[in-house]
Amino acid sequence: MLDVLAVTVPVFLIIGAGYLAVWRGLFTQGQVDGLMVFTQRFAIPCLLFLAVSTLDLKAGFDWRLLTAYYSGSMVCFLAGILGTLYWLRRGAEDAVAVGFTAMFANTVLLGLPIAERAFGTASLEPNYAIIALHAAFCYLTGTATMEAVRAGGTGLLGGAAKVARSLSRNSLMLGVAAGLAVNLSGLPLPAPVNEAVTLIARAALPAALFGLGGVMVQYKPEGDARGIALCCGIALLLHPAWTWGMGRLLDLNESQFRAAVLTAAMAPGVNAYLFAALHGRAVRISASSVLIGTAASVLTVSGWLLLLK
Repeated sequence: MLDVLAVTVPVFLIIGAGYLAVWRGLFTQGQVDGLMVFTQRFAIPCLLFLAVSTLDLKAGFDWRLLTAYYSGSMVCFLAGILGTLYWLRRGAEDAVAVGFTAMFANTVLLGLPIAERAFGTASLEPNYAIIALHAAFCYLTGTATMEAVRAGGTGLLGGAAKVARSLSRNSLMLGVAAGLAVNLSGLPLPAPVNEAVTLIARAALPAALFGLGGVMVQYKPEGDARGIALCCGIALLLHPAWTWGMGRLLDLNESQFRAAVLTAAMAPGVNAYLFAALHGRAVRISASSVLIGTAASVLTVSGWLLLLK
């Protein structure tokens, strides 16, 4: 157990340091917003670009790996919707926002550093394959469903078009797309360019973890306690449990299995709050689930890691 905590605790200590720095006024909210702009628009896209540009596409994009993970995402989305409708007794638009929160795992800021510390850099190929499709899958599912609900079931095409426009301007997806272009072309990057991109990418995860902690200061643990429990329970327990079962059923190799389960075990990401805020639905539940889910994942992720080891 101490070995597992040695993997997870340093990651959450960096998040805690960012939270403490902003909370105590050592780092302003404006400064942390600037740090997150750097990580989200420059450093993490560089990290994803480098990873995808050298990814073994045939091995990485294994349908069994993607099915194990994304079938779990869809189950979590539906569980969040049904739980909101029938347990929380809230409307359909709130249900979609809660379902999105339950589905949208923090695959990059938490998933990558924890997986790297647990299993090494060489093990991350399946993680990058999952991440490459994550934003597109979740936003397409969530936005199309929200548009359909608001349009009485006729807004699916409009929702898909809105997602396509949004993703075409998303820095993370642009990094993935550029990496795929380099990978498929087979053309090597000039050495100075590769070194420059690598230097930026090295700053991505520690800076993003610190910034994530700082951003969380503005999220207050308030709102419907049952809604927060619903989101966190689905994200931290149901998603990895489902992925575990599907991974064994589909006979994933050990590297794929660990990557899928561990990624599924991550807390809701900040994009869950942004989705709720954009649509003006279940905002307090989503914000609180990001904060409380991240704190609770110190224990739950450690537990899943213990089982995986």
